[in-house]
Amino acid sequence: MFVIVVYDVDVKRVSRVHRFLRTHLHWRQNSVFEGNVTRAQLYEIKRTLESLIGEGDSVLIYEFPRDSFTLHVVGTDKSPVEEVI
Repeated sequence: MFVIVVYDVDVKRVSRVHRFLRTHLHWRQNSVFEGNVTRAQLYEIKRTLESLIGEGDSVLIYEFPRDSFTLHVVGTDKSPVEEVI
């Protein structure tokens, strides 16, 4: 499945969350990651993020079926991906 992860965490935890997500997903732009993952990988991502974030932090994970996702970029694509799906 294809996921988009968007986070808003305290500045003290930003680098840890960013570093972790980079090991599993493609960094699209500030606080936004995307990529294809399995159910097991998504579970691991959620579990680890729960241990990394703190009170008041927020992480949103959007899940898309593989065959019904289209990306439209308006303006400059700061982190182009050759093939998203």
